[in-house]
Amino acid sequence: MTTAPAVVVLGPSGLEIARRCTTAVPEARLHRPDTARTEYLRTLFQAGTPIIGICAAGILIRALAPLLRDKRAEPPVIAVAEDGSAVVPLLGGHHGANDLARRLGHALETAPAITTAGDLRFGVALDDPPPGWRLADPDQVKPFTAALLAGAHVRLTGTAPWLAGSGLPITEDGTLAIT
Repeated sequence: MTTAPAVVVLGPSGLEIARRCTTAVPEARLHRPDTARTEYLRTLFQAGTPIIGICAAGILIRALAPLLRDKRAEPPVIAVAEDGSAVVPLLGGHHGANDLARRLGHALETAPAITTAGDLRFGVALDDPPPGWRLADPDQVKPFTAALLAGAHVRLTGTAPWLAGSGLPITEDGTLAIT
């Protein structure tokens, strides 16, 4: 994530939680739009800015739904309840939203609502490698992860410390391979 996230607070009752979010994610900037909230959210999204909305998930979904085109290119979007009781990555789970949600959940002392199967089962998002790593073919991530979820094992060629500590079923004779 190269663009600083925007913590967008839509009402005064969410301001304290918004400030706690900016403390948890110091690179984030607090935004308090006065009017045209839907347009404001859309402008941020179209600019590629990750959004941490201190509001109902439905507000973010309805505002951004008409803009959804390419999940690999869109910024992360997270809904945080005004009382801090819920942190929900809505878009871009494997592209920063899950990591941001974990950071926010830790700071707000609530479990983030991570729903992506690979993250839940293996603790890693194969389509979101750390800096310095890349996917040779991003189109293969979905069938690869589906095969893992169905019970396939993976053999690792070379060293990848970010994978070695994951819950991936790594074996020397795996039918799937990561190089």
